[in-house]
Amino acid sequence: MKTPRYLVPDLFMADPSAHVFNGKLYIYPSHDVESGIAENDNGDHFDMRDYHVYSLDSIDAEAVDHGVILAVTDIPWAGRQLWDSDVAFKNGKYYLYYSLKDKNDVFHIGVAVSDKPEGPFVPQENPIKGSYSIDPCVFEDEDGAHYIYFGGLWGGQLQRYRNNKAIEYGQEPPDNEPALCPKVVRLTDDMLEFSAEPQDLLILDENGKPLTAGDHDRRFFEASWMHKYNGKYYFSYSTGNTHLLCYAIGDNPYGPFTYQGVILTPVVGWTTHHSICEFQGKWYLFHHDSVPSGGKTWLRSMKVVELEYNDDGTIKTIEGLQNTNFS
Repeated sequence: MKTPRYLVPDLFMADPSAHVFNGKLYIYPSHDVESGIAENDNGDHFDMRDYHVYSLDSIDAEAVDHGVILAVTDIPWAGRQLWDSDVAFKNGKYYLYYSLKDKNDVFHIGVAVSDKPEGPFVPQENPIKGSYSIDPCVFEDEDGAHYIYFGGLWGGQLQRYRNNKAIEYGQEPPDNEPALCPKVVRLTDDMLEFSAEPQDLLILDENGKPLTAGDHDRRFFEASWMHKYNGKYYFSYSTGNTHLLCYAIGDNPYGPFTYQGVILTPVVGWTTHHSICEFQGKWYLFHHDSVPSGGKTWLRSMKVVELEYNDDGTIKTIEGLQNTNFS
């Protein structure tokens, strides 16, 4: 499959997190709605209220909607905005990690648990202690350890924190200083808490220097994803306001990671969010764009396209669709 295809034409679903469980492909997206809120840089117009899950028996099959697996109204500590999520499996249980604002409009990461990949999921009473910001991705290494990656600028509130502490008047560093980093921490054995303080996941340039805050074509903005290929760790992410999906390669789950290039060029929509998954012998990039909604950045639709590697392990760039006439 070299041409992207839409997975769910009848509902607006974004931020697809794809995993293989029990021989099937499961996709956990955010659920976009027409909120009626004016578009702004804080992302208030992304007022998602529940999650669905989809499964496929093969990459070309029709996606089966298993319905709502978790809603804002199910979560005791909920305020608003049920943003990106991810799912992991351990010891017969499935764990859904999700971004949500509390009643004070501060983002945290919560956990919900199910006996089945298609849910429903039962949320924990409180968010993960010490969690903040958005876009959790959970990666299981070959030794069975699970690591969670998270963070997002602007509406994702990452700029409000330094050294895992909230700061007053938080903002991005000056352009010539190191960029803010995504966060990584190993999960506890019960999958419900951080095992330590989150630490910076450092992304370096070709000279071994940290990417700077002004390097908007390469610096991290949001949408962490981790996968492993031929013994190397691939950290991929969105650059946000420059609309690129980029990646960096490292030798362990904590990094540092060295920037390699672009996975996906800009698509229709303000930014993009993705996952990468191997399924039935091929690798695929799951992402979204706003073409079906006529370019509305807050109403996005899931897509999938085959992802290919070069002989040296680098990823072949996929061309997005940036300019479309919606008249």
